[in-house]
Amino acid sequence: MTISLVDFLNQLVSNPALLITVILTLGVVLVNGWTDAPNAIATCVSTRSLEPQKAIFMAAVFNFLGVLVMTVINSTVAQTIYNMVDFGGNSKKSLIALCAALFAIVIWATAAWAFGIPTSESHALIAGLSGAAIALQKGFSGINGAEWVKVIYGLFLSTLLGFFMGFVIVRITEFVCKGMDRRKTIPFFQQAQILGGAATAFMHGAQDGQKFMGVFMLGIFLANGTSGVTTFTIPVWLMVLCSAVMALGTSIGGYRIIKTVGMGMVKLEKYQGFSADAAAAACLLLSSVFGIPVSTTHTKTTAIMGVGASKRLSSVNWGIVKEMLAAWILTFPGCGAVGYIMAYIFMKIF
Repeated sequence: MTISLVDFLNQLVSNPALLITVILTLGVVLVNGWTDAPNAIATCVSTRSLEPQKAIFMAAVFNFLGVLVMTVINSTVAQTIYNMVDFGGNSKKSLIALCAALFAIVIWATAAWAFGIPTSESHALIAGLSGAAIALQKGFSGINGAEWVKVIYGLFLSTLLGFFMGFVIVRITEFVCKGMDRRKTIPFFQQAQILGGAATAFMHGAQDGQKFMGVFMLGIFLANGTSGVTTFTIPVWLMVLCSAVMALGTSIGGYRIIKTVGMGMVKLEKYQGFSADAAAAACLLLSSVFGIPVSTTHTKTTAIMGVGASKRLSSVNWGIVKEMLAAWILTFPGCGAVGYIMAYIFMKIF
């Protein structure tokens, strides 16, 4: 099942519930753009391989390509998020719960951005939806355990594999370049890092773009009174819309996250930035191929940690790392609780 652009626009004019849902969904995508997407280009900006505005434009282009190409090849991530929770058979109440979850995600992500902490919008999305489903169903019957297992796998995969691959790839790079004049390698790694940043942005679109499009399609179906759809096809116009809004978010507020991830946590040289980008892109590709929803934030930041730790542990600013870990740990219960409370309030009001 899918929807054409013409039908969507006609429904948007005639269906106020759909309009509100779309605004909230795009709000979440925008927030993802300024809190999550900047991770992809943080290293190439911090090492001055690319100017911020050019990096943002590059991220926008490759986010779109990632959404388009990976959705055509394998849309499993979108299906996983779509089926993460079951709001029940009442489409009106389900839509209210969905809007409450989206509102909660915006609140949580904006608060984290205000402190410059790169939280995972993927996990905020999952937690917010789950909290709203629990409030609606008055229990855990609305949680799809089989899909949640994939999230747990993704959490460990993005954290452990990101760190490990960052550590290994930078060591391999140092071994290959051993004995070379470092000054002569700088131009190569500057260009290679731009390619690495583009690859990470591509994979960010492949992962996060699918997640939010899955929620977008859920909102469209619920607003039209349809709650039993289990499979769907993502239209191209939706890929373009989500990519554009995500790029807008990155251009508005991405620099604060870029500063924390690319500059505050580890001071990177160009070859190290390339290694971190290559490690993150490889992890995200592996996850997308197997349809496992992972956090691009966790993957990129742990890859940077692995690169820094390969030199010496003191190279990593563990104070910032502790702040990020605290935010990561709190995201599931914190955003889940906000989603639960918002759903409870929304159902009382509406």
